[in-house]
Amino acid sequence: MITAEHLKTRKVANGKAPVSALTAYDYPTARLLDEAGVDVLLVGDSLGMVVLGYPDTTHVTLDQMLHHISAVARGSQKALILGDLPINTYNSPVQAVETAQALVAAGAHAVKLEGGRDKEAEIRAIIDAGIPMIGHLGMLPQSVKEEGGYKKKGKTEEQSAALIDAAQCLEDAGCCGIILESVIPKVAKKITEAISIPTIGIGCGRTSCDGEVAVITDLIGSYPWFVPPFAMPRADVATDIKRAAEEYIRFVGKKLS
Repeated sequence: MITAEHLKTRKVANGKAPVSALTAYDYPTARLLDEAGVDVLLVGDSLGMVVLGYPDTTHVTLDQMLHHISAVARGSQKALILGDLPINTYNSPVQAVETAQALVAAGAHAVKLEGGRDKEAEIRAIIDAGIPMIGHLGMLPQSVKEEGGYKKKGKTEEQSAALIDAAQCLEDAGCCGIILESVIPKVAKKITEAISIPTIGIGCGRTSCDGEVAVITDLIGSYPWFVPPFAMPRADVATDIKRAAEEYIRFVGKKLS
């Protein structure tokens, strides 16, 4: 089984294999991905959009996260299960610990929240409570309304310096890894080189981080209504589902006619 302590050592610069991570939201998907050998199963609040049909992640509740984490936990035997703290469930250190404990009770092996120095107290409280923690820097989906959309990070020297400082803060706090989202490649690479814990990128370039995370619906092509530009589709499940349903409809029509 992949543990948080094992994950912490996975720096490509030290000769380790890159970290493979995929989102999972249900039992059968988790079981299939676990059998395939994925290192990390991220039960992300992205489920709000690709499973529950919300416009963004800010509508996801703690109860919904617990429901999906427990399903993924039943399907996985070897992968590290990483659970997202949903918006407004870590507004104080005490609340952050309570939320993290609930995610672990549901089956998560480690937890993740969005933010750097602004969330240092909450991150340290979770780690001090004995719960492994992975950070999340760069584009923060829970802040989409405040920022007016999804924007690349690290475009200015000021942003770059702030991201490197935040990554070092998370490492010092005791995080076992950091997800970097939509950070421009050269800055993601600087962050990766500046810290001793692994970075796991999404939309940060192919060689800038110590691993990669992808949303499973992007990978298998089951959510065709929006595909981010950095997606790496390997299948077209949406077309197969439609074809199967159309064949079934024709079969039923012939049988009953």
